[in-house]
Amino acid sequence: MSRKIATLMLVLLAFACQPKSQEDDSSRPVKVYLIGDSTVADYSLEDNYQQQKFPITGWGQVFQSYLCKDSLARIELIAADSVVVDDRAKGGRSTRTFFQEGRWRAVYDEMQAGDFVLMQFGHNDAAESKPERYVNIEGYKEFLCLFVTQTRQKGGIAVLITPVTRNYPWEDGVLLGTIHGDYPGAMKEVAAELDVYLIDLTRSSAELFTKIGPDYVKENYFMNLPAGVYKAYPDGQSDNTHFQPEGAKAVAGLVFDGLQKLKK
Repeated sequence: MSRKIATLMLVLLAFACQPKSQEDDSSRPVKVYLIGDSTVADYSLEDNYQQQKFPITGWGQVFQSYLCKDSLARIELIAADSVVVDDRAKGGRSTRTFFQEGRWRAVYDEMQAGDFVLMQFGHNDAAESKPERYVNIEGYKEFLCLFVTQTRQKGGIAVLITPVTRNYPWEDGVLLGTIHGDYPGAMKEVAAELDVYLIDLTRSSAELFTKIGPDYVKENYFMNLPAGVYKAYPDGQSDNTHFQPEGAKAVAGLVFDGLQKLKK
């Protein structure tokens, strides 16, 4: 099946049974929707977060704090003096499963003109050993094209974000940021093809973590936890993908910095 035909089929499926149009509400704040995977997700929305999940924290979970009135003045793309971050990211989701489960449709239905959609996928799309979530490069690009195109159809502003790096591989004190293979490059190709805004978080996160250093990043940014400290992880944990609060805040800061560099 060609890429154009597959994309057309996805568009037709997404537009089936269109909802009634929403009434205009001039008082409604601009929304910044976040779609993506576990590294973006807001775990505080889950039941018993403090007892069962803390300290795991997605960067989207702390992103609202970067978008206060004073800081918004530094982002050319956002004309409003207030925004609401609506984090729809979910652990384990790739572009395909985010669409298939109706998560994209829920965002699409609620989106209004002037809203933003920041989309970071790639961790799970690249998981070839997990066929339930894996998406090849061609499919990855097709779903990204769909999300961008439909965001624009609703009058929204799409921003592509390459996947934040994992805490490996390191080489001679440098975090290479190559763990996601061809997926960051594929996202850049979509950005170029559709002339859409892009934040290269893969690169900026690798550079920041390298500057901070491997030992500090491992112990304070990622979910590498000692035993007997956190109720949710009594035996400790070794996890170089997901973030503790300090790491999530650092990555959210990189996304905020990236937004400041985007021009109309």
